[in-house]
Amino acid sequence: MNNEQPDRGFKEDLFRQFARIGKCLSSDKRLELLHLLSQGPKPVEKLAQVTDMSVANVSRHLQILLDSNLVKFSKKGTYVIYTLASPEIAEFLTSLWRICEKQLADIARLKTDFMSQYEDYHTLSLEEVLSKMEEGSIILLDVRPADEFEADHISGAISVPMEELHHYLQSLPKDIQIAAYCRGPYCVYATRAVENMRREGFSAYRLEEGVYEWREYLVQRKH
Repeated sequence: MNNEQPDRGFKEDLFRQFARIGKCLSSDKRLELLHLLSQGPKPVEKLAQVTDMSVANVSRHLQILLDSNLVKFSKKGTYVIYTLASPEIAEFLTSLWRICEKQLADIARLKTDFMSQYEDYHTLSLEEVLSKMEEGSIILLDVRPADEFEADHISGAISVPMEELHHYLQSLPKDIQIAAYCRGPYCVYATRAVENMRREGFSAYRLEEGVYEWREYLVQRKH
């Protein structure tokens, strides 16, 4: 052992353990699975459907995440239900997305290119939407799947999954203002929902933030 660095072995072992998580996150598919699980528990079959992967492939990725203690599972009948292993993982993912958007110019370009497909959409900030909700001048739709709404949602939001949106709109007067949100800044459901609502004659707005950002906002307000 180098007498000038008696802690060298400890540091090498420590960073080797840290690297386990880094290696686990080197797959785009595993990052997507973690993002989906940050919205609530899901069975393997649902994850396969949403990600357009085979059940076998999803299971392999989940096993790697399991080995790194990033996810955990429980059984419900014949289904295996996966969740994030702790709330801190959702915090880490949000930090990762923000770092990547700040450091990688390609992410901003990808967002701009995608949004350019939707000419008729408008965005309101979380603070604007919450203020309008307090005034009673806007309704907020959660257009994620119903199970994600049940897992957690912005207080006062109404669950209207994308496939139910057209039917739901038939019961609303055209002069009402509507905002829609989904899984956060990189989710496309809200953008598509706003486009559909505006085509049907509604004043509709996209909320970029999701449940995690809303909870962050509440914490910041307390301080």
